[in-house]
Amino acid sequence: MTRTEYPWLLPSALADHEPPGHPGGPRRTVRDWAVDITLFLCAAGFGMAALAAIEADRTTADEVVLLDSLVGAAACCGIWVRRRWPVGTAVILTVVSLVEPVAAGAMLIGLFSLAVHRPFKPVAFVGAGALVVAPVQPMLRPDPGTSFVASTVIGVLLILLVLSWGMVVRSRRQLVVTLRERARRAEAEAALRAEQAQRLAREAIAREMHDVLAHRLTLLSVHAGALEFRPDAPPAEVGRAAGVIRDSAHEALQDLREIIGVLRAPGDGDEGNRPQPTLVTLDALIDESRSAGMEVMLDNSVADPAQAPPATGRTVYRIAQEALTNARKHAPGAPVGVTVAGGPGNGLTIEIGNPAPEEPFEPVPGSGQGLIGLTERASLAGGSLEHGPRSDGGFTVRARLPWPA
Repeated sequence: MTRTEYPWLLPSALADHEPPGHPGGPRRTVRDWAVDITLFLCAAGFGMAALAAIEADRTTADEVVLLDSLVGAAACCGIWVRRRWPVGTAVILTVVSLVEPVAAGAMLIGLFSLAVHRPFKPVAFVGAGALVVAPVQPMLRPDPGTSFVASTVIGVLLILLVLSWGMVVRSRRQLVVTLRERARRAEAEAALRAEQAQRLAREAIAREMHDVLAHRLTLLSVHAGALEFRPDAPPAEVGRAAGVIRDSAHEALQDLREIIGVLRAPGDGDEGNRPQPTLVTLDALIDESRSAGMEVMLDNSVADPAQAPPATGRTVYRIAQEALTNARKHAPGAPVGVTVAGGPGNGLTIEIGNPAPEEPFEPVPGSGQGLIGLTERASLAGGSLEHGPRSDGGFTVRARLPWPA
């Protein structure tokens, strides 16, 4: 939010010192011009009504009527500078209205602007002065058609009304500014929490890699060192050491994949003791989505899903789970196709796609963190993931994961 876009929603410190039209403040908007013209016409109408009442009084001299007209016009013109100098404008118009009934409308508008653009202390000070001198004008220039008491009561009520209204408008604007600031702060805090969660996940990966792989890498180092310092060892012994190195490297790679699969977000509790999803449980996920009302078509050409590596099967399950969730949120009612293919040595491919929904719906806001997490999960598993819109307005998620022979 910028001051140029929302000049009427400025914080109080800025709104008090840099009103629209001020050299250091925002430019006067179309809304400001419309409001100023409307208030100018209202003050002029109020002044013309008062001037008509003065002309109806036969005892008033023509010179006085002319002077009233000029002073009333000047008071109405003072409305154009009320944003820049609200306190001075309200004080001057209050003093002028003591002897000029035609300036009463401009005085009320000045008090209203003062209550909108200034805090309570100057508003209370100037407003109290206006209430104190409210009986002076009916006393100096009484209205023949209205009693002194009635004129005084009406003047006091009008002053209290415009001051209260102005303070309500100011409070509402400050509330809107506060809510916008809280929303901006909440978005920033959410981004920081997401960044912190990602950092903690990477730290967990590093700890798991150290704990699980340290032993096997130590074995690799020991046997490789033995081969280096005993180049004249018998061929059988060299072959046996090379076999140990090969097996240790293969097991270290498997452990690395297992680490990536079992990593969980902070706060999952003892979920690690629960059975982890695999490629075999993909059918149960599809059935669960169908029971929720989704139209899901599964094409699983994997001959033996139980033989898929647990980490790879778990990654496929999570990708399908997130993609179905996104389809349910962003394309409700649209059919979803899930295709799984591959085998040992060829890798595993999963593709989830849906066309654009036929019926209009209320879009569900999303942060995009789910797709980012899927991309990182597939990358850590040794594969890749692509996602994007289709030509028919739908969306497709495609991932390819390794499956060693």
